[in-house]
Amino acid sequence: MKTFFKALLLVPLALIAVLLALANRGPVRLSLDPFSPEAPMLSYELPLFLVLFLAVMLGVLIGGIATWLGQSAHRRAERRYRREARSLRTEVKQTRSHPEGLPVLTHSSSR
Repeated sequence: MKTFFKALLLVPLALIAVLLALANRGPVRLSLDPFSPEAPMLSYELPLFLVLFLAVMLGVLIGGIATWLGQSAHRRAERRYRREARSLRTEVKQTRSHPEGLPVLTHSSSR
């Protein structure tokens, strides 16, 4: 069922991407020189669909990096909780394997 819904979403997206690429095959000049628009030092002649796809991929990459950096506090807390849980599990195992070593708790009231 999960595969069906994935295909239901991805097949139309792939079809749209192919149609976009076919409709925008014309070359455009991508200039990386902001100071000389007439005769740029660094420019490329690329199909428009390639420029669009590269822009989307760059946006996804930048968004992923920003999200990953923004979640660093949560990852740090998770590591701390895992260490604490591991330590407590070890302590419980040691306590269960050596019950005679437990301190006897007495309740003394000071009246």
